[in-house]
Amino acid sequence: MRFLKEDPWNRLAALRERVPNIPLQMLLRASNAVGYTNYPDNVVRFFVARAAEVGVDIFRVFDSLNWVDNLRVAMDAVLESGALCEAAICYTGDILDPAKSKYDLAYYVSLARELEAAGAHVLGIKDMAGLCKPEAARRLVKALREEVGIPIHFHTHDTSGASAASVLAAAEAGVDAIDAAMDPLSGLTSQPNLGAIVEALRHTERDTGLPREPLDDAAAYWEVVRGYYAGFESDIRAGASEVYEHEMPGGQYTNLRQQARGLGIEGRWREVARTYAEVNRMLGDIVKVTPTSKVVGDLAVFMVTNGLTSEEVLDPEREIAFPESVVSYFHGDLGQPPGGFPEALQRKVLKGRDHLQVRPGEMLPPVDFAAVREEVQEKVGRAVSDTELASYLMYPKVFVEFADFQRQFGDVSVLPTPAFFWGLGQDEELAVELERGKTLFIRFLALGDHDSEGFRSIYFELNGQPRSGKVRDRSMEPKEPARRTADAKEPGQVAAPVPGIVVSLAVAEGERVAKGALLLSVEAMKMELGVSAEIDGVVEEIVAEAGMHVDAGDLLLVIAAGDGAES
Repeated sequence: MRFLKEDPWNRLAALRERVPNIPLQMLLRASNAVGYTNYPDNVVRFFVARAAEVGVDIFRVFDSLNWVDNLRVAMDAVLESGALCEAAICYTGDILDPAKSKYDLAYYVSLARELEAAGAHVLGIKDMAGLCKPEAARRLVKALREEVGIPIHFHTHDTSGASAASVLAAAEAGVDAIDAAMDPLSGLTSQPNLGAIVEALRHTERDTGLPREPLDDAAAYWEVVRGYYAGFESDIRAGASEVYEHEMPGGQYTNLRQQARGLGIEGRWREVARTYAEVNRMLGDIVKVTPTSKVVGDLAVFMVTNGLTSEEVLDPEREIAFPESVVSYFHGDLGQPPGGFPEALQRKVLKGRDHLQVRPGEMLPPVDFAAVREEVQEKVGRAVSDTELASYLMYPKVFVEFADFQRQFGDVSVLPTPAFFWGLGQDEELAVELERGKTLFIRFLALGDHDSEGFRSIYFELNGQPRSGKVRDRSMEPKEPARRTADAKEPGQVAAPVPGIVVSLAVAEGERVAKGALLLSVEAMKMELGVSAEIDGVVEEIVAEAGMHVDAGDLLLVIAAGDGAES
């Protein structure tokens, strides 16, 4: 919905129709479903039921803290749907290192027993960062096979460049299934190379039986497809053994580098990586996978962009406006981490607030689906299906934007990928299959000059018939007036901490505020930051407004020290 402007439920249904005899699997973040926060239990059950109805056969369920209490609701929902439940253990640390005893072999074996007892059909090992070294994979799979009676599935990422060896070691130890990626999409932060693994196991006791030719044909197809996305490629060119230091999940590694680029600190990546590892230690060495990995990444980026050291962050006297994800984590909104929270840092982050000590879902009231359906239908101006309601429950803002886009442009999933991303060149033609047996041929002819209002005429053919229309040229939009910059020497002038969008304002002009009070929130690259007052005083002027784009250092509001106006 966000990037391709496509309905994921329609895509799933189309896959189910075209691939009727091969199980389709999805990843489910337990109580986080497919989002970044905890959802009420009935929302998780509703989402799982819709996914099973549309075509998901296997749900790989994990929790970002390996907390079985969080897993149970989602696992039970999968079992109730009649689908296959694969409960996954998130692997972190290093079972080979005696100095890293928090997540040892006994820890993983105990988790496996709990998940089997909870009704799992399959046990997953989710090595999201590619930390499971070959010998660790061998020992882990061997121990788990001796302790549980259900199939074991090994998933890893190839960030270090050594994960194919881990897959082969797991195979040797008797693992039942592994994840791999088609050759052109493999390696680096993706999965290890499927073709290479198949050949490495050929003519051995663990021969996969997969023939060479169809794999080559599939690889040729994906090689072409990958070229369509060249403009979005990461600049990572080789394996990075630094992953054993910072332990970033594969999916986050590339995203965080993009986030660093967006915040103007791309050249300080090594500092970001070291700070990420430092933040993990500050948090007590936690399991790092969505959404807990976002907590670590947000705080690391926040520290680098604001020039903060760990000593300053931990200093109880130093006022820090922690990212919202960090506040939510310490409040217990994602659950309870193994070993608990670091108490001193938790007190500082929560500023005296109490924290949850129970499963977050227990504290969330059930959603009134009828009321929410009415709410979203009013927003999008039409009736919504159950699957669309499920999308809205996961991503309210994204779904509404997607529905608005569809209303304006229709179903763009019928467009070929290059045309969607890059448009057509002059005299280029494409064929769009609107429905089975109905194809529209579109040829782009020419683009006219700008008119006085910034519109351009566009000339094209539809099935050979000339057509024209007018479109606004966004490059001709008037430039925004120069923004005011906060004076760093004036504590009453509140500056944007990072480039982003003002999400909300928590104060009004004339309101008296105390040092540390929340003033507003800024969102940057999926990270939401609360901006707090550095002094006592009265809000004299509000420069920012919700929805405004700001750069780091832009003036957001002004606080006059002292009593000032009445609140």
